Amino acid sequence: MSETAQKDAKTADNDVERRLNMIEAINDALDIMLDRDPDVIVMGEDVGYFGGVFRCTAGLQEKFGKTRVFDTPISECGIIGVAVGMGAYGLRPVPEIQFADYIYPGLDQLISEAARLRYRSAAEYIAPLTVRSPFGGGIFGGQTHSQSPESIFTHVSGLKTVIPSTPYDAKGLLISAIEDNDPVIFFEPKRIYNGPFSGYYDKPVEPWKKHEQSKVPEGYYSIPLGKARTVREGGEMTILAYGTMVHVVESVAREKGVDAEILDLRTLVPLDIEAIEASVRKTGRCMIVHEATRTSGFGAELSALVQERCFYHLEAPIARVTGFDTPYPHSLEWAYFPGPVRIGEAIDKLLSE
Repeated sequence: MSETAQKDAKTADNDVERRLNMIEAINDALDIMLDRDPDVIVMGEDVGYFGGVFRCTAGLQEKFGKTRVFDTPISECGIIGVAVGMGAYGLRPVPEIQFADYIYPGLDQLISEAARLRYRSAAEYIAPLTVRSPFGGGIFGGQTHSQSPESIFTHVSGLKTVIPSTPYDAKGLLISAIEDNDPVIFFEPKRIYNGPFSGYYDKPVEPWKKHEQSKVPEGYYSIPLGKARTVREGGEMTILAYGTMVHVVESVAREKGVDAEILDLRTLVPLDIEAIEASVRKTGRCMIVHEATRTSGFGAELSALVQERCFYHLEAPIARVTGFDTPYPHSLEWAYFPGPVRIGEAIDKLLSE
């Protein structure tokens, strides 16, 4: 386990570590919270008997019963609306939206109800729901199974947005999200569900079960929301990323031999702006990498924040490497992703300025 991971885990039931992929780590977090808190409810399409389309909820209905883990109709608006009501009643629902692309029918429930309930009721009611959903590309899912809509939710006051990049973080952050009294959007990068990949198509960095980041302690632990993780320290430039892109930029920086400091944001809201500011002030250069489209992507907000706080420390313009402003291309998705070529060219340009 990394030093950063050791520092930000609040508690752990024991020191037993296993090597899990992200699917297994998420399943473990749900298992623990269902066992610890009788108010936790898991719901969604195919999450019960089938165990989820990606098997994240496998075995949970059998263990905890159909009143704690249950299937819902194919109605995202209904799933989230019911979860809001459950939260106001005192439960802690964890609804799964099968793919992030399907979350749009539930936007009104999230924006108009969940995000505003605490404020509108003068804190008499809260909406402690955690909406889990696989997001991003990597499985050739096409336009309705591959989108990255995180910036929509970061724009909404009252919602928190979390995106893990490792099994260790996925478990600890999910536990924190479920325990949080505010609604949390928990996006799971499905391209790395089974392990981290480099930017070269689907070539694994190394066998996942041997990867250091697959070490996950057994039992309960939590990671505070709003704390970035330093993936690697460096002095030449700062690279800000989250989700799948953390592994891609780490692979590119390693192969190019660049002394880059890489920050995994982990949570977009709340954002660890202090860590970002400290890193950019140290390195003098900043690159932002995300899979979502460029225009109005979260990278634009990051760029503005860095410029506002670190302008006199910047030695070059802030760089962004993102998805393209096009509908998601099915057959060309690996050209759409920020990969080694585009990231490498951006690194060279940033260092030359």
